[in-house]
Amino acid sequence: MLRILTALFIITQTTIAFAQTDWKLKNEKDGIKVYVGAVPDSKFKAIKVECELNSTLSQLVKVLLDIKTCPEWVDHTKSCTLVKQVSPSELYYYSEINIPWPAQNRDFVAHLTVHQNPENKIVTVDGPAVEGFVPEKDGVVRVHSSKGLWILTAIKKDVVKVVYTLQTDPGGAIPAWLVNMLVASGPMKSFQALKVQLKKSVYQHVQLDFIKD
Repeated sequence: MLRILTALFIITQTTIAFAQTDWKLKNEKDGIKVYVGAVPDSKFKAIKVECELNSTLSQLVKVLLDIKTCPEWVDHTKSCTLVKQVSPSELYYYSEINIPWPAQNRDFVAHLTVHQNPENKIVTVDGPAVEGFVPEKDGVVRVHSSKGLWILTAIKKDVVKVVYTLQTDPGGAIPAWLVNMLVASGPMKSFQALKVQLKKSVYQHVQLDFIKD
């Protein structure tokens, strides 16, 4: 119980922090809106994505937890590997991100947890970067600070409203303009690919035991 309360507290604090960000619409296409916002004491911008997806909550959560397929739809992802499965709704994974030359690739270990509010059925998927689990590699810069949060709301049958926020410090020597450029373009490509990913047969008729659709 303490572990669950701690996780919910972290999610709440992250949500409050992002809510205070002054978001500016950067890109809009195919019903996907990408916003960027300045982060206090950081030269790297945060992003927020809003859209509606043709999916059930279970289908979308299944895709997010299907770590091995992340390179199929998450832009610039070179690899993604499950590190530890704690429970059906909690896991740790390792990912390496392709960064355009001359910058070095980045990698991170993330702790993914899924929670659903039993009253309104809103699902939160929290995925902060964490330390340990995978040794750092030569030639690849480890990301130590990253906060990602999905808020999923079923608004009608087979339609889910998504609000996704991400704040990352890529570490190492990398120009802020390069990171901010990727921040503006990467999320749009990822969510366009996510729409395609959700249509694959493996995700059809999914019902997760820990999600109420």
